[in-house]
Amino acid sequence: MAPESGPGLPPLGLYVHLPWCVRKCPYCDFNSHALKGALPGAEYVEALLRDLEADLPLVWGRPVSTVYFGGGTPSLFDATLVESLLSGLRARLELAPDVEITLEANPGTVERDSFTAYREAGINRVSLGAQSFDAGCLAALGRIHGPEDIHRALASLQAAGLDNFNVDLMFGLPGQSVDMALEDLRQGLGAAPAHLSHYQLTLEPNTEFAARPPVLPDDDESWAMQEACGEALRAAGYAQYEVSAWSRPGRESRHNLNYWHFGDYLGIGAGAHGKLTLPATATATATAAGTREVRRRVKVRHPKRYLAGERVAMDDAVAGEDLAFEFFLNALRLRDGFSLARFQARTGLEPGIIADPLEEALERGLLEPVADGRGGAEGRYRPTELGWRFGNDLQALFLPERG
Repeated sequence: MAPESGPGLPPLGLYVHLPWCVRKCPYCDFNSHALKGALPGAEYVEALLRDLEADLPLVWGRPVSTVYFGGGTPSLFDATLVESLLSGLRARLELAPDVEITLEANPGTVERDSFTAYREAGINRVSLGAQSFDAGCLAALGRIHGPEDIHRALASLQAAGLDNFNVDLMFGLPGQSVDMALEDLRQGLGAAPAHLSHYQLTLEPNTEFAARPPVLPDDDESWAMQEACGEALRAAGYAQYEVSAWSRPGRESRHNLNYWHFGDYLGIGAGAHGKLTLPATATATATAAGTREVRRRVKVRHPKRYLAGERVAMDDAVAGEDLAFEFFLNALRLRDGFSLARFQARTGLEPGIIADPLEEALERGLLEPVADGRGGAEGRYRPTELGWRFGNDLQALFLPERG
């Protein structure tokens, strides 16, 4: 985990949203737009740098520990554009010497030698959106790639020397069985990724699948897939450090860990989200602790409006009573849980305000204290197996009371 950045401020990451894809997948609720015509790559890079420049006063002097290119399909942007953008970022921000720079890539949009070019441009981590190795499942998901494209992309990653990569797999797919889910996992593990995302397909509102739901495996079969795949991942030497994230020791996604630890991240690009902690001297208001203000920011979603110069769609302070819940909405996704010291440092709130829900979670067996290695505890807690299975119930204990 990166060190604290600035007096009392969390580590800072940068999220860059590249919103275009070849075709919108029917399950996707992200801010992605099917590309019609030529990619406005150079124009969009210029817009991103203007966006960043406008936000720079909010993060003066703070080193950036991670950069994440998400989408959409960022691998539609060739290595030349990525290199140009990274050069612009380095000219305007202090990137840490060991900065983690991740590019999301779709196997259907990556040429055989592209990963070497991306590595030379500055990318040092890749997240490959495989989803499944089964041709029928990929077709049901509306993906533009086939199994052979995934294998070519994995070979290209290895040839480029990019060993720090994630394979993204889903389960609970239309027509999928437990054996099929295990076969997907077997093929994914065959590439020896540093990290593997493994999560269940859900039907999100305002998607094509929500309007016309496919037939999915029932809850019992999906649970059986999750359990069987979890056993296989553990046997292969991977640890589940977050609800849907598995990694080899020391190869966790630093960018995503920063989210779950309630760190800060600046978001640039159409529809990008950000969360920033600002010193009270830089804001009109402050938290209940009187030391800082936490703001949620969202950029204009539509690429055409963004390219035309519109930027900020939302910029709101997080109310003090909501900060605790937002912290636990993230922290309780982690196997290792949280510490009261981190809760206070990241929210500016006194731990006493969560005494009642914390006590209830302990009494109900959803949380347990974590020993400090010397036979005692230092205010650290993590979900039990019961709390892990019923994570939504655990998180709900920390909802603010509404009058």
